[in-house]
Amino acid sequence: MDSKEMKILKYLRKNPYASQLEIANDLQMSRPAVANIISQLIKTGKITGRAYILPEKKEIICIGGANVDRKYIVKNKLQMGTSNPTTSLQSIGGVARNIAENLGRLGHTVRLLSVVGNDMEYESIEKASSHWMNLFSVEKIPNHSTGTYSAILDSQGEMLFALANMDIYDQFTVDYLKKQEAHLTNAQLLIIDMNCPKDVIEHIQALSSGHKIPLAIIPVSSPKMERMPQSLEGIEWLIANKDEAETYFEMKIEDEASWKKAAELFVQKGINHVVITNGSKGVVLAGRDMETAFAPAIVVDDVIDVTGAGDAFVSATLHAWLEGAEIHQAVSTGMVNASKTLQSAETVRTELSKVSLINELEEYTR
Repeated sequence: MDSKEMKILKYLRKNPYASQLEIANDLQMSRPAVANIISQLIKTGKITGRAYILPEKKEIICIGGANVDRKYIVKNKLQMGTSNPTTSLQSIGGVARNIAENLGRLGHTVRLLSVVGNDMEYESIEKASSHWMNLFSVEKIPNHSTGTYSAILDSQGEMLFALANMDIYDQFTVDYLKKQEAHLTNAQLLIIDMNCPKDVIEHIQALSSGHKIPLAIIPVSSPKMERMPQSLEGIEWLIANKDEAETYFEMKIEDEASWKKAAELFVQKGINHVVITNGSKGVVLAGRDMETAFAPAIVVDDVIDVTGAGDAFVSATLHAWLEGAEIHQAVSTGMVNASKTLQSAETVRTELSKVSLINELEEYTR
């Protein structure tokens, strides 16, 4: 084998699902040259079976957090300054990562862009996530730790306090995104969570506008609403909760009228589709050329764990919209996925698939 063949084989060992365009860009070769070399490698049997490729099709790119979440449940009353017996649980989280896994399970081709440490926490994330999304573009930052969130709960499940180590996201930079431009400009949908700094969010907004790629922005908490772009023109989706909307507009949402007003204000600022969720009270949806509407939540009597329900809602709503559903139907699909996730101990439920979600939606609408 010549040196170019060796380079491509070495690359494919690390990234077996790479497209020819991806290989060409990363190895600084022309795409026809890559295609010719791969053809030769297949003919000579050096690439066999399903080989290196899934069919090249446009990806959904999820940009933002990938964390390890830990819960410590104190068996007795918490005592400060001493050791407390606990039970513990660990799960893989991060808003962008959770959304990516949901969408991967629903049959989409998904790439995650995030920053992590070169540590055991990321190894856990990689092991849980790699089947459902392409992690090749995730950047490992030397001398930094993968994001972690640790909650201390009492025996009734109420939070006593929590510790968040999210400094890694300060390393999420525009320069990192520029290295991913070939992927970003070829995406069918961009989804960014607000773990990312404001300049990163605004860079993605400008890129999506310039290349006419739909963009969904997903806040992660009320304090981070200050990271919303200066202009909201051209954003396709905003899916926020009541507290986040209140923080952004410095207003109280006290009834359905003020709830709808907040959604309409986002539309007036240029967002095409807006959903404001309010837990068990339901959602309000608004958009250009549609009447603002309220949709009640699906009643769930046996809630097991609320973790991941919001990300499940976002994922299934956007999935249905990409499949051609109108906004009301898309939101109903999101609510079904969220309700099923509430009844699961898993952050992303393992039984989720495109077929299972269709069946669950049919059950709900029957």
